[in-house]
Amino acid sequence: MASLLEKVSTLISANLHALVDQALQSNSLAVIDHYIREVENHLEELEDAAATVGGEVRSIQRKIAEYEQRAQELDRAIDAFLVEGNEEYAAAAQSKLNSTQRLIETYREQLQRQQAEYEKLLSAKVKLEARLTTMKQEREELAALLELAKSKEITVKAMESLDDLMGAGDTDIRRIAESIYRRLDKATAASEMRAARLDEEMDRVLERSAIDRQLEERKRRLGLAQ
Repeated sequence: MASLLEKVSTLISANLHALVDQALQSNSLAVIDHYIREVENHLEELEDAAATVGGEVRSIQRKIAEYEQRAQELDRAIDAFLVEGNEEYAAAAQSKLNSTQRLIETYREQLQRQQAEYEKLLSAKVKLEARLTTMKQEREELAALLELAKSKEITVKAMESLDDLMGAGDTDIRRIAESIYRRLDKATAASEMRAARLDEEMDRVLERSAIDRQLEERKRRLGLAQ
């Protein structure tokens, strides 16, 4: 999982301006198409990984609920045995309760780790999807730019970078080049904002979930649970 996130992080942090420049230098969209294929392949892996981890989170939550219910039953049984004066059974039940509580704590630690992993996968998925959308849009602009360059007989050697083209004096090419830069910058900023909002929303939901669990536990102690 860590390896997948590292690969995705590399794709997310890729310099889109540099990819555009490489495409212009080589007079080919191959570098852009390769990046798009890489992103699409890793998106599929992210979706599968997120589904797997998300399923594990739900499974652990279900186990915790089951063992918490068992712990409550054992707690009541201990009191009942003590009231009856059966300390041997009370001690046995207390031993089982201690073991159950340790198991619950183990599952809670595991749940915390899995939830953190799930959040990372979801966040990476959103960011990578934004990158894919951006590059697919810019591929169309680049295709038009390369066709225009060919029609005006601009050689590969002359196209050392997008910055060179912007200063070449050709108003049509300069206009398209500037448009590419503007759209890349805007899309990058937009994807960062979307990712930030997702992180905030996940924090809010997880915090609320923790509060709800605390309240449910308190209700059970007070005998208010339905």
